[in-house]
Amino acid sequence: MTNQENAQETQLDNDRRDAAKAPAAAEPKRGLPGLVWLGLLAIAALIAGVVVMGIQSRAAAEKKLADTARAAAIPTVTVTHPFAARLSPELSLPGNTQAYVETPIYSRTDGYLKSWYFDIGARVKAGQLMAVIETPELDEQLQVAQAQLKSSQANLDLANITSARYQNLLKSNSVSKQETDQALSDAKAKQAAVEASNAAVRRLQQLQSFERVYAPFDGIVTERNTDVGQLIQGGSSPHSLFHLAAIGTIRVFVPVPEAYAAAVRDGGTATLTLDEYPGREFTGQIARNSSTIDPSSRTLNVEVDVTNSKAEILPGAYVFVHFKVPDQIMGLTLPSNALIFRSAGLQVGVVRNGRVVLVSVTISNDSGALIEISSGLTASDLVVLDPSDSLSTGQPVVVKEVKNAGAN
Repeated sequence: MTNQENAQETQLDNDRRDAAKAPAAAEPKRGLPGLVWLGLLAIAALIAGVVVMGIQSRAAAEKKLADTARAAAIPTVTVTHPFAARLSPELSLPGNTQAYVETPIYSRTDGYLKSWYFDIGARVKAGQLMAVIETPELDEQLQVAQAQLKSSQANLDLANITSARYQNLLKSNSVSKQETDQALSDAKAKQAAVEASNAAVRRLQQLQSFERVYAPFDGIVTERNTDVGQLIQGGSSPHSLFHLAAIGTIRVFVPVPEAYAAAVRDGGTATLTLDEYPGREFTGQIARNSSTIDPSSRTLNVEVDVTNSKAEILPGAYVFVHFKVPDQIMGLTLPSNALIFRSAGLQVGVVRNGRVVLVSVTISNDSGALIEISSGLTASDLVVLDPSDSLSTGQPVVVKEVKNAGAN
């Protein structure tokens, strides 16, 4: 073997040794990717922890904010207990006035209004003519019925003559008994026809009499719902011609609280005051009562009759009725700023188990700052003072302060 070949072989051995050592030297470099992944995982875990902590912190803040909002939404109220007090010996209650007698006046027949003679505010006497109605169709029907009556009467006359002849002929056996019975029966049938025609004529005459509308009693015309030429439909027509009211005596209906029901007796006296007559009083008599307590309002409906010869008190007026009652009756008193005025009537807000309950009450006397409650409350109730317009039944509230109403 030549030197050159030896040198080549030696070079190949060196290359093999270098190749054998190269993997061993490269092994430490394979561990670097594992460390990088560990670092990345640590960073990801840290970021996830920060995110979770942030979400938890935000959720806790939102929960705290919601709790705060709910707490802020619950209103804080000041309440008071109604206190017992001796009621005033004079009971003042609102009343509604009505005419002693009032009625709409309808037409009983069909036609067209020919004329009317009284307008609103006019005073009429019983039996006075108020309007005239033209009834051409009814007039024609009456003429036909009268003609039919005449025809029926003529037939009856002939049947009576025939019946009398047959009866005379029967005595001499000139006609048979059967023919005589037929003649008698025919006369009776004609008599019935005459009576039916008479009834038809009387009915139409009565309807014709309704062409003239008369006042049924002394009174004042409060409405006129018709005019000349208007079509008038009688009987079931929903539109009245006039509305008449007798106001010589006025009925006043007063809801008396149950606490005073026994003190207001029929035959007693009462006085009325009206805003349009300051300083004046009208005296009336307690005429009657309903003899039953209304379960919804706990009141007794009482009627007071007042003489009104000068027509100073008008039907529908709002009045105050004053009754004299025994002063030993005890009632509950509240500040007037506890009242709630709504469509359901006078109410107060009562706190029960942390929630509001709207309770209807009845006022027996109003002195301005204080009001006397005759029904609806007890002395242990917690009544809301200065209630808001949005206060409703079931609404939760926080009681801030309990005031002594008796010290006001």
